[in-house]
Amino acid sequence: MTQNHLSDLRFDALALHPDVQAGVRDAGFEYCTPIQATALPIALEGRDVAGQAQTGTGKTAAFLLATYQKLLSAAPSNDGKRQPRAFMLAPTRELAVQIAKDAETLGRHTGFGIGLAFGGTDYEKQRRQLEAGVDLLIGTPGRIIDYYKQGVFKLNEVEVAVLDEADRMFDLGFIKDIRYLLRRLPAPEKRLNMLFSATLSHRVMELAYEHMNEPELVRIEPDKVTADRVRQAIFFPSNEDKMPLLVGLIREMGQARIMVFVNMKREADRVQAYLQANGIDASAISGDVPQKKRLRMLMQFQSGELPVLIGTDVASRGLHIPDVQYVINYDLPQDAEDYVHRIGRTARAGAAGDAISFGCETYAISLPDIEDYIGHKIPVANYDHSLLPELVKPKARPRRKPQQRRGDGERRPRRRSRG
Repeated sequence: MTQNHLSDLRFDALALHPDVQAGVRDAGFEYCTPIQATALPIALEGRDVAGQAQTGTGKTAAFLLATYQKLLSAAPSNDGKRQPRAFMLAPTRELAVQIAKDAETLGRHTGFGIGLAFGGTDYEKQRRQLEAGVDLLIGTPGRIIDYYKQGVFKLNEVEVAVLDEADRMFDLGFIKDIRYLLRRLPAPEKRLNMLFSATLSHRVMELAYEHMNEPELVRIEPDKVTADRVRQAIFFPSNEDKMPLLVGLIREMGQARIMVFVNMKREADRVQAYLQANGIDASAISGDVPQKKRLRMLMQFQSGELPVLIGTDVASRGLHIPDVQYVINYDLPQDAEDYVHRIGRTARAGAAGDAISFGCETYAISLPDIEDYIGHKIPVANYDHSLLPELVKPKARPRRKPQQRRGDGERRPRRRSRG
């Protein structure tokens, strides 16, 4: 990993509690990234921050370190059961899990309890943990509201509130839930508030000014949308050539960690089927995949056991996966911002990476908007049609016979009428 993505500010030069500094050393951090160097001193003084930075630049560590410092500087209330003192909202389950993982590393010496609340799995397990009392509550809006309405915890003792990937919250339709929760917290001037986002759009700033206490805006390289170390290229295949080109490229990449992005869930399933049929170990992750399976896929991908992960845009933000060497846009995204978020999965934390896109007949229309948004043309790459591999077609899944649903939720075959 290179070091020139870092600032000149050392973590040990910050006025951090010894227990927090110990967590920084455990994480192997020495110098701050630009967003950390800019946002942390503000938050450590107790002032609110609304921060914008490219993905993979250390926003999570910035708000976690500020949170721990704030909690360690004030004694908790001893009024009954331990209630959450820090409240962190994320748009996706995967991001919530990653924040909790980073929180455990950085807060290992603080003694604070961390609780997760996200949908899809572990309902009773999460509930029991939160009922026992936690200091940091991290999760997605829907599940947190569910537990809150049941009285599993209170939010009136929250001293730190964090919104991560705020722009993605809007994209996923969570804004009403966010406002519901923020209105249950102590007044903005009675807590430290931090909002982080890849873009500080008008709607994000409206939310910041409504629920924060005169936040200071922090923008890191706002005019430089894509990471310097992402090598970008675009092919222009026909729709028929797309799949053979994808298989050929992945075979050439060898033992690399590769993320493939598509626009539709059904296309993710189709790409998975073709890759597997042609000897490539790949799995598709989307919003319909059960939570336990999603987390298992991510762990296998992070460990290198699964070399290729196929995703729709639900997987393009908030996933902290180190050492992704290649991002392939099998489908060009229809939103220019999504292009930036997708290719941001590689070249994280100063590493280099490659982003390869297919400008096919269906989605090439998106290219002018993408190039206008990133401020430059994407270099064109060529391929030899005659060298594309012959593909094995995946076996068709057997169609299930129509069944009639019974009143108790079970199914049984249709009965033939008599007579």
